Amino acid sequence: MTPTMRGMLVERLGAPDVMELRELPVPEPGQGHVRVKVEAVGINFADALAVAGEYLTRTRVPYTPGMEFAGTVDAVGEGVSGVQSGARVACLGGTGALAEYAVVPAAGIIPVPQSLSAAQAAAFPVSYFTAYHALRTLGQATDGQWVLVQAAAGALGTASIQLAKAMSLQVVAMASTEEKLDMARRLGADVTVLQDDPERVQKVKEATGGRGAALVLEVVGGARFQESLSMTATRGRVIVIGNASRETALLHPAELMKRNLTVTGLWLTSMMSDLEATREAAQELTQLIASGQVTPQVGPTYALADSARAFQDLLDRKTTGKVIIEPQR
Repeated sequence: MTPTMRGMLVERLGAPDVMELRELPVPEPGQGHVRVKVEAVGINFADALAVAGEYLTRTRVPYTPGMEFAGTVDAVGEGVSGVQSGARVACLGGTGALAEYAVVPAAGIIPVPQSLSAAQAAAFPVSYFTAYHALRTLGQATDGQWVLVQAAAGALGTASIQLAKAMSLQVVAMASTEEKLDMARRLGADVTVLQDDPERVQKVKEATGGRGAALVLEVVGGARFQESLSMTATRGRVIVIGNASRETALLHPAELMKRNLTVTGLWLTSMMSDLEATREAAQELTQLIASGQVTPQVGPTYALADSARAFQDLLDRKTTGKVIIEPQR
């Protein structure tokens, strides 16, 4: 009899409640793959968009959601070297993490310091690699520059603040509540502004000496995208990482021309295909975590059966830090 496991299954796209807890076959690792006993899954806005059928790539059903996780290597497929059974790892697998076991390509194993808990390790790959590429690779940030971090108390926001401070940048953090701004300040944000403050654009400009931020990490989209351009300094850069509003944004080319602005999109999946850039990022991030300069921020934790509620809480912006689901609960 084929061994089974508990896992979340999506057979039709829609709101988070389309996910169902099922008994599923335990997957076998094929050529170049490893199987991991999943201890913690990091949930991203992208996971919820994929369930809704609104992500950057087509969602094929049936499938098990969950793109990043941490756990212990349980079995190793043929052709895999450098990964041993029993090793504690973090993983980027694309899908399949919301289950008691998951199979990923060996190339999806992400090195993390063993001092991290499973939840911290699961909170690491997507947010910190994305923040790194936004600030260093695409943002080309230099010492002392101002960076504007939106959704500052979320998983990506907290990662961005910590990395920005480690890179000697000055940070303006925006979030929806004072409680979330308090978290941003604890992580090192120099200036904090409520995202719905009617004077938010002016306050960002005042904080940055009237110039605006040299680098804006844009995750809201919609009508707020134009505001992001307004808060960007002349010859500054806007890195588009998300579209939390799920609305269409208007871009007027003339405004980019007048102030020599650069708008760049960032999708981690395509960035990770650059193996050299990934190795450089992994090396620097691992050193920062090991030194204590950066610590993955774990948010609320849910049992596997409560996955739909975890997704909905994330969509409703009720959470801070990385939302974690523990399949073994």
